[in-house]
Amino acid sequence: MASVDNRIPVWLDCDPGHDDTFAILLAAYHPAIRILGISTVFGNASLEKTTRNACSILTSISRSHSIPIYIGASHALHRPTMHAPTDIHGESGLDGTDLLPTPLVGPNTSVDAVTAMSTALRSCAPGTAWVVATGSFTNAAALFIQHPDLVTHVKGLSLMGGAFGNGFTPAILGTVDGVPRVGNWTQFAEFNVLADPEAAHAIFSNRELAGKTTLIPLDLTHMVLTTEQVRDLILYGPEGKEAHPELPQDGSHKGKTTLRTMLVELLMFFAKTYADVFGITEGPPLHDPLAVAAVLTGLVGTPLEKYQIPFWDFTPGSVEKHRERFEVTVVTEGSYEDARVGGAKTGMTVAKLLPEGEEGVRIPRGLDIPLFWKVLEECVSRADEANARGEDVLPN
Repeated sequence: MASVDNRIPVWLDCDPGHDDTFAILLAAYHPAIRILGISTVFGNASLEKTTRNACSILTSISRSHSIPIYIGASHALHRPTMHAPTDIHGESGLDGTDLLPTPLVGPNTSVDAVTAMSTALRSCAPGTAWVVATGSFTNAAALFIQHPDLVTHVKGLSLMGGAFGNGFTPAILGTVDGVPRVGNWTQFAEFNVLADPEAAHAIFSNRELAGKTTLIPLDLTHMVLTTEQVRDLILYGPEGKEAHPELPQDGSHKGKTTLRTMLVELLMFFAKTYADVFGITEGPPLHDPLAVAAVLTGLVGTPLEKYQIPFWDFTPGSVEKHRERFEVTVVTEGSYEDARVGGAKTGMTVAKLLPEGEEGVRIPRGLDIPLFWKVLEECVSRADEANARGEDVLPN
């Protein structure tokens, strides 16, 4: 009798992007996740560049033949093309390393991303599959607008985006030109929401979909910094640098495998831009893989219980620790230019705590950070093993 596949089906929508690299890695190699496919979207770079970056990342972890990539939206639902930023991710969207390989496999162009997403999700049993979006929410919103029955069909939607401030968590969100800010693109707005505020509004204003949505805001991601200790874990594994005397001891960032060196080179570029732009010097926050990790929830009492990563959706320090749910609204007035130079609050997210027991958006205020890093490093190890076996070949 064939064994039952209890893994969590996940479709990943992303805009690689340094931190998207780690989201792809986690989704591709976590033993409790069955990745259905990847779609790309504009954001950290142009759609052409984010698509190529996604293909290159899959090649670097020996999954280019086994995970299909589909091309998504090049601009927002109702806005003109956004000029891709270069101050955080560089011109390519993945600046900082020469170790990214030439893609072995390009994107699947037989259908558009939304069609591919809907087909893959319908192939899963009702109430099992997650959509994870780590770029602008354009593809995710289009999916549920064009296929409204999938709102009922999916298990959940996990988004990286938004920012709330006002002590939502203890995280430091950064300072630009001496002005503390909530957002990372403007003083008020986080980039993924600002890139397509109408898409965000479409998701949060759909009551049923909002009740299935987990939002991972900057308030949470800025608690998960890739410190020097974390970078050493990725470079050398849990055994540490001392276990690798064959590696240079001169302070260079050469890891025990090419993949590990590449990952940390990407992190070092990301670290410099975050320090230069936001004044965050401990290490850059690793936003996007948290949205993938957030699907590893509600697993207690299931065959996947040992894989749960605790996310805490209650106020830290509260006695009762009852779950919190929120109504999230998005400021849609104003253009990109108004937001960037005119001080408009376009893309700002506002969370209103709902009465206990009422369904709404789940916005975690904390997680088991050491466990998250441990799990991520284990996924790097699995990718190392696949690379060593030369697994990235056409299936029979």
